[in-house]
Amino acid sequence: MAKIVKAKKLSKMNVNLRITMLFVSLFFIAIIIKLTYVSLSTEVDGTDLAAFVSSRNTKKETLYATRGTIYDVNGEKLGENSNSYTVIAYLSESRTTNPENPRHVVDKGKTAKALSEVLGISEESILSLLNQTLYQTYLGTGGKDIGEDVKRQIEKLNLPGIGFEESQKRTYKNKNYASYILGYARKNDSGEITGYLGIEGYYDDILKGTDGYKMYQQDSYGYQIPNTESYTVEAESGSDIYLSIDNRIQLILENTMSQLSEKYEMDWGIFVVMNAKTGAIVGSATNPTFNPNTLEGIESYMNPLVSYQYEPGSTMKVFSYLAAMENGLYNGEDTFQSGSIKLSDGTTIKDWNNEGWGKITYNKGFAHSSNVGATKLALSLGSQKLREYYESCGFGSKTGITLPAEASGTLNFKYESELANASFGQGMSVTPIQMLQALSAFANDGYMVKPYIVDKIVDAKGNTTFNAETNTLNKIASTENINKMKELMYSVVYDIPDNNSYAPSNMTIAGKTGTAEIATSGGYETGENAYIRSFGGFFPYEDPEYVFYFATKKINSKTSAVKNAVSMALGEIAKEINLVESGSDVDQEKIITIDHFTSAKTENVVATLTNKGLDVVVLGSGNYVVNQYPEAGITILKGNKVFLLTNKTDFTMPNVTGWSSSEIAQFCNLIGVKYVFNLYGTVISTNVNIGEQIPLDQTLEINLSP
Repeated sequence: MAKIVKAKKLSKMNVNLRITMLFVSLFFIAIIIKLTYVSLSTEVDGTDLAAFVSSRNTKKETLYATRGTIYDVNGEKLGENSNSYTVIAYLSESRTTNPENPRHVVDKGKTAKALSEVLGISEESILSLLNQTLYQTYLGTGGKDIGEDVKRQIEKLNLPGIGFEESQKRTYKNKNYASYILGYARKNDSGEITGYLGIEGYYDDILKGTDGYKMYQQDSYGYQIPNTESYTVEAESGSDIYLSIDNRIQLILENTMSQLSEKYEMDWGIFVVMNAKTGAIVGSATNPTFNPNTLEGIESYMNPLVSYQYEPGSTMKVFSYLAAMENGLYNGEDTFQSGSIKLSDGTTIKDWNNEGWGKITYNKGFAHSSNVGATKLALSLGSQKLREYYESCGFGSKTGITLPAEASGTLNFKYESELANASFGQGMSVTPIQMLQALSAFANDGYMVKPYIVDKIVDAKGNTTFNAETNTLNKIASTENINKMKELMYSVVYDIPDNNSYAPSNMTIAGKTGTAEIATSGGYETGENAYIRSFGGFFPYEDPEYVFYFATKKINSKTSAVKNAVSMALGEIAKEINLVESGSDVDQEKIITIDHFTSAKTENVVATLTNKGLDVVVLGSGNYVVNQYPEAGITILKGNKVFLLTNKTDFTMPNVTGWSSSEIAQFCNLIGVKYVFNLYGTVISTNVNIGEQIPLDQTLEINLSP
């Protein structure tokens, strides 16, 4: 029995072994069938094998669209794409298929010597790179981000095997100029230039255009295989945007804010001017500012012009007084007791000097900026009527200007004490752009105009796709009341001795001052400089064409310094905007339109401009002009300065005595030297003597005097 049992066990093991061998055989058969199918088929599992193999050698290269240029209203470039190039030396002989037309570096010594002279890199350094056993090589930092001029110089050398890798970057030649208006643009992770803040951000889609692409067969190094076909879809450039900003006015405002910030600490400041007839913002300077090329100095991503909302202080008395006039509740010769007033809820409102000026008229109360006078008028109006009037002036609502992150301000007042505070600009908030819009009524018989910052948009084909038009808004006051308020604002500047220094010497202005406490979560800040100081108005007084608004928070200076700075700026603006006036008494033969001189011979340009009666200032001893100011198309009068930047940077100090601050600032910007002003007015001296070399790595100190 034992033997029979053993035979049965051996039989079961044999069966299991056979089954296992069968499965293994079937597995190998399946593999053979699959391999045979793959080798004989052009498509497997829905994949075209030929296309798959081909695609591994096909490269799709994005052709980035050229971003549109941002100009000022006169066509001066403010932000643009500049082509930059990286020099490539192809070392592998495999690139050359025709010895008559070599496509690799043949004579390394000659190539190193020639490139050294153009790029400023040592010959030995270049030669060591060319002697590497590589397909290609770059030439280090000296061969990166070179401009068009340097590229053309290298191309003229006709060096075999030297090529260029093109890229673009966004450049802003005036650096900190109008930074929050322009915004900035940078390459994102995919290599596309993208806009942020300001015009760059708001109009990003319009500026960036449409990218194209190129498809070609690549070799093992990733480069196009010679003599193979390629397929290209060209990129479509973005549109150009012309701002309403006038470079001449902007530069004056920038200089004013720069001077104040150099001398005095402040949390922030803004100085803006608008054409009150059209709504065009012609200049807007802020502090702090930043360099859009590097983002150096950026502290906030909010544009003070449209995004800052704050309690404005007594500049609001212009509109609380107008509200009383429009409601038939104002008689300027009526009198009131200034100093203080006690409200029904027990709150006491005091004048800014705590004492007042005795019994005075409401007209005098406006000139002296009496809080008590404004409060009494507001109490006669009531909260609803005052709020409705403020709303009719655009406060509490966005203006709709095409800049990102515009704030609307707040008009949250109801009770008697809140009403009183609102009458002199406390307990509510506004933005600078709202103030400009409301002030525009004084130039248009009581009608406001909507502010704008873009003058026109031109597409890549030269078609104008947008033209700014004046957008007249509602009438906020009758002609009689507008004229009355203009007289009152005139009295603020010329009848109050402390305010006389606001007045420029060359024109008459009108305006209203403001000093507001700074709100906190628990009340108001305390301290000697814990205020927002402002001044808003219009000029010229006789027939207003422009409105302006200046404000600064916690500036560590006497008010006289601010008044002098504003006065000098407005005076310089008056001088600039009256240089050429169509239909005026200016002799038309004295009006000269500046041509394009870049790349022309310096001596020829100097002769041409001198013959036209212009004052030519040559910067550097180069034979060719590489930049100019004013730019082509600008009209100026005989006797005015034209700056020519040449292709050599051996800048010496000219006689700058008597130059305006805007002229010397333009000079410094062109040669690329930092500068600082002492006082205000025209130039009397600098820390570099006439004829001396200007050290570009140091700050030029410029002394001014009225």
